[in-house]
Amino acid sequence: MATIPDRSDGIASDVGHTTAYEGEEKGGDFGHSASFSKNSSGSESPKASNEKADYGMAAPAYDEEEAGHTGKLRVENAEQLVTSVLSVDDDPTLNAWTFRMWFLGLGLSLFGSVLSTIYYFKPQTVFVSVIFLTIWSYILGEIMAKIIPKRGFIGRWFNPHKFNHKEHAAIVIMSSAAATCALGTEVLAVQRLYYSASPNAGASIFLLFSSQCLGYGIAGLMRKTLVYPTKMLYPINLPLNTLLETLHRDKSETARRLKLFYIMFCVLFVWEAFPEYIMPLMTGVSIFCLAKRDSLVFTNLFGGTNGNEGLGFLSWCMDWQYIAGTQSPLWFPLQTLVNNLVGYLLCICVFMGVYYMNIWNAQDFPFLSQLLFSNTSNSTVYQEYNQTALLDSNNVLDPAMLDVLGIPYFATTYATYILSTNLAITATFTHMFLWNYKDISTAWAFASWTNIKKSMNIENWKFWKGDRHAMSTEEEAALDPHYRLMLAYKDAPNWWYGAVLVFSIIVGLVCLYQVDSTLPWWAFFVACGLAVICILFFGAQYAITGFQFIIQPIIQMIGGYLHPGYPVANMYFTLFGYNAVVQGQLLLKDLKIAQYAKLPPRVTFTAQLVGTLVGAIFNYVMMISIVDNQREILLSIEGTNIWSGQNVQQYNSQAIAWGGLAKYMFSVGGRYEWVTLAFLVGFAIPLPFYFLHRLFPKAGFWYWNTAIITYYIGWLCVGINSSIMTYFAVGFLSQWYMRKYHAEWFVKYNYILSAAMDGGTQVLVFIFTFAVDGGSGAAVAFPTYWGNNGGTGDGNNYDYCMFNPANG
Repeated sequence: MATIPDRSDGIASDVGHTTAYEGEEKGGDFGHSASFSKNSSGSESPKASNEKADYGMAAPAYDEEEAGHTGKLRVENAEQLVTSVLSVDDDPTLNAWTFRMWFLGLGLSLFGSVLSTIYYFKPQTVFVSVIFLTIWSYILGEIMAKIIPKRGFIGRWFNPHKFNHKEHAAIVIMSSAAATCALGTEVLAVQRLYYSASPNAGASIFLLFSSQCLGYGIAGLMRKTLVYPTKMLYPINLPLNTLLETLHRDKSETARRLKLFYIMFCVLFVWEAFPEYIMPLMTGVSIFCLAKRDSLVFTNLFGGTNGNEGLGFLSWCMDWQYIAGTQSPLWFPLQTLVNNLVGYLLCICVFMGVYYMNIWNAQDFPFLSQLLFSNTSNSTVYQEYNQTALLDSNNVLDPAMLDVLGIPYFATTYATYILSTNLAITATFTHMFLWNYKDISTAWAFASWTNIKKSMNIENWKFWKGDRHAMSTEEEAALDPHYRLMLAYKDAPNWWYGAVLVFSIIVGLVCLYQVDSTLPWWAFFVACGLAVICILFFGAQYAITGFQFIIQPIIQMIGGYLHPGYPVANMYFTLFGYNAVVQGQLLLKDLKIAQYAKLPPRVTFTAQLVGTLVGAIFNYVMMISIVDNQREILLSIEGTNIWSGQNVQQYNSQAIAWGGLAKYMFSVGGRYEWVTLAFLVGFAIPLPFYFLHRLFPKAGFWYWNTAIITYYIGWLCVGINSSIMTYFAVGFLSQWYMRKYHAEWFVKYNYILSAAMDGGTQVLVFIFTFAVDGGSGAAVAFPTYWGNNGGTGDGNNYDYCMFNPANG
């Protein structure tokens, strides 16, 4: 039996899970395979062959006593996982450059970008599922392969061969690049809602595109560190790549999986109509709210069906849209889920504690809110801070008006969220240095004396000749076996990514002046530098644990102190300093998808850029439509269960606070000084667990990721929270019980079930958004009855918890 790795190497044992399954479930090859030969530099590279590759396909290690002589495989580390769950073979002759790839890639990019923008203005953060895009692209690709003639001119150009897995992977990567709502959309929405500013469409679209591509350029240059090694696992990709393999294997092997998909897709499509529209009470059933409807304490603790209502503790949610909104519990790694649970329980305690201890005058403001409030606010009438009056005609802080209006307040729970996030951000730097130094150190290897001398050689300046250099023995040993097969293809060289980076910087700088951002050029370059550092550290954390940090607060704080008194400038500083990190992580994730799928690097590069451009265009178009039609709801404190301005409000509030008032609110001696001091404290948080692990290596201290736990202490500061208990229940049922006790079922059906549930839900939500929820005009309300508590327009919460009259 294979040995369990030392936990100090940073591989979370449950990232890949110890999974047992039948050997036949590994996935077969797709035609020709690859074998290995030595190239001129002595390193291994694959070549086309009719024989199955030897690398990674050797018989797995068995423990017959533990397996009960059943032939079940135990996967115990990252390399075993990626060579057993995913097939290590390839057919370099398969073509991805087809009409189907372009037609479906562009079509689903349009669909994904529209849906992601809709979700951005929802009361709960929800993302477009990549697995959903994968299933739909497969169905449409197969249909096109059947109905388009296979012969003659049409066949040669439009249907040259069967729909293959490389076409499919390219479509998924293109549509995935478009299906993330660009942060630049948030900036433009804030300007439109709060500052009556509407930059022209051309400048806006180029702004979105350049801010997205900035992260792509930086991350692409780091792929040697953050993509190629086996340890950079990206757990979120495993169900997707397993699904890609399953869909393109012999149909006789996958018929039962596809049957499950179709059944559950239809069931969820019908089911979602009830919590989404007909019976919103299903968003969160709380026996505590039903039992006591006159207590705001119960509302704050147990309520959660409406945006910013309460913490939703012990509520039971039946709306998959919210259960799987940020990450599906059907794929989230168990170790990360356990750390998540610890942070969640601490969040309940901390939020209730700071509110009822009246920290920072907490009870004068809403329990949950992302707005800024005036010092005249009280528990019966909440007074929003007049943010626009604080700024002069140039959107610069007016000190005289600050004296009149006073320093604003956050809702205390929201200030706590910022504080916990700041702790987690700097804790991540320490955690990665302590547990994963070797993994990330290659990112700055270019600065070694050997590489500096090599760069002085004029021959090395010929970047157009390619830059895939021979690796050291240690680097080659760490390579993902799937990457070794990728050596058969021409690389997308570093200078391509460098060109994208330069283009993004030039276009972004021009756009900053076109949209009156008030951000000086030097601050723009500082933001770009911060993006480089954060992509390395938080990209590595994401790759290893599957958890993606929101680092927006630290970027806003730095921007606020660098260029004080300019809140709009702070938004644009955050756009390039933070959004670039998010996009960089997405590029890295998609590069790993391509690596697992053996998609040629140049196809991947093209698909990502095209998807990003389509996304920028339709993000902007949908944002304009929603902001113009739902303006009053987006500006309200609570919103509805359909539309919410929480993300826009949060972004604007922090821009005012950090960009305009940082030295008054967050400096030492200010009201929220501990929000800033948390950055210093965060560096020390991982140290006790690390030293205890060194002293007691078998005690399990390696299991606790203090950065993740600390981040989740502020988790419930926004949105609909009634889904959390169901989320954990489903997660532990899937990732612990089913994986441990029904491993064969888990491997065969768990991820296809996740895809079906995501797919059915999101198609229904997309249709209802335009049909009845007001996505393209006036909303059509369902008749009032007990299942929607008379609707929220009359001051009711769907779960029957007491509505706070101070919310208006």
